[in-house]
Amino acid sequence: MSTQVIVLNGGSSSGKSGIARCLQAVLPEPWLSVGIDSLVDSMPASLKTSPAGIDFAPDGGVSVGPRFRALEAAWMTGIAATVRAGARIIVDDVFLGGAASQERWRQALDGLDVLWVGVRCEGEVAEGREIVRGDRVPGMAAEQAEIVHKGVVYDFEVDTTRTESLVCARAIAARVA
Repeated sequence: MSTQVIVLNGGSSSGKSGIARCLQAVLPEPWLSVGIDSLVDSMPASLKTSPAGIDFAPDGGVSVGPRFRALEAAWMTGIAATVRAGARIIVDDVFLGGAASQERWRQALDGLDVLWVGVRCEGEVAEGREIVRGDRVPGMAAEQAEIVHKGVVYDFEVDTTRTESLVCARAIAARVA
């Protein structure tokens, strides 16, 4: 079986979205790209400031509650169904729960051929990108730089601290069976 799903995990502003776009350009077959930001953006405003949904603290911390988890589970199941229907998908996610987040994906993607990719970036560099982007809570990148990798097992890792997205994407594409 060839790779059906590429899961990119890294902290905010680590370069996952750029790598996903580059992967779409360098992989020989069409791949869809889905990201956790799209899930969050699609939620009603009432869940974006609620302990039951997702809450962004002023210091960059992020906490999620049971309503967020329920919608996230449905989203993951939908992505897996799309893959089972024949699409190849690149997932751009932030494993706030480290290994527990990966396990939720493992359950949703059970039976599919997945390439697990860690996207690392030094906290200070990610923080600089966060400032330039201007659409993130200050401190989020530094807060997430290491914690999202805690206990996560990867097939491959890239580091965007000093490596461009296209170079990382080419390295990942070389690992796709």
